[in-house]
Amino acid sequence: MLLTTMKNLQCGLPIANVKPNRMPSQQCADLANAVKNMQMVTIPGTRMVASKFILGTASLHSVGGRKDRHALLEAAIDHGFTHFDTAPYYGFGWAERDLAQVLKRHPRASVTTKVGIYSPGSETQPFSAMILRKAGGKLLPALSKPTISFSLQRAKQALESSLARLERDHIELYMLHEPELDMLNTDEWLGWLQKMVTSGKVGNFGLALTADKLEPFLKQAPELASVVQVLDSLDGKEADILGRYGKPMQITYGYLSAALASGDTTAVPEILAKALERNTQGAIIVSTKKISRLAQYQQLAGNAQ
Repeated sequence: MLLTTMKNLQCGLPIANVKPNRMPSQQCADLANAVKNMQMVTIPGTRMVASKFILGTASLHSVGGRKDRHALLEAAIDHGFTHFDTAPYYGFGWAERDLAQVLKRHPRASVTTKVGIYSPGSETQPFSAMILRKAGGKLLPALSKPTISFSLQRAKQALESSLARLERDHIELYMLHEPELDMLNTDEWLGWLQKMVTSGKVGNFGLALTADKLEPFLKQAPELASVVQVLDSLDGKEADILGRYGKPMQITYGYLSAALASGDTTAVPEILAKALERNTQGAIIVSTKKISRLAQYQQLAGNAQ
């Protein structure tokens, strides 16, 4: 659903999970300027409102120093992005920390983070140690290999740690990160996630994964697939699996990386324009290391309205 007007929201803006207290007038003005040219959508099946393009942060650590990373995130806000996708594994915890600084300045922006894939050496290591570990992992893969665990006990600790790194008391979208059905007790997970929604720590929950891992959940544990973030491509059309189970596309990603991997030389704007034609109702994750790319994303999302 495309939001053309939203009334009775703070600052008059269609930003997710608005709290009852008003923002300072300058923040209202800044956000108004930011969102005016970016299409806003309500993620199907939820009340969560997000920018049509979501900024992914998996490669944020490679942008440069802290000032450069924060400048990219601030520029994303300026170009209409209101939702960010992250995970404890991204930058081994540093993506969440970097987002914290921007989210504090723009409290109406929202975030997805994930659970189940953890960083080698923990998410508390210094930034320099993370960079060395990632570089060393190119020669010795074990150095940068993640830990995968869908233990509910570890998940409970991970949620609190993500909240601490993000410096927030609420996560708009909490996703199981690349789970396989036989890795977890689905009833226990569903019960816990529902409790986290009731507690206010989590707004919505779901699965972030590939189509092959998704289908068993759609067949046997559809309640955990309340929100689905699925890898999709223009050639493979992997997200079409959702339609076979009566679900709309909610959040999709991977269009540019799939084109690159296949040797497709189609220009980025054309690829994303076709992606927007595929996922008309939901949101699409994009990423970049260059501030200059953000204006292109903003224009594409604006033209899609």
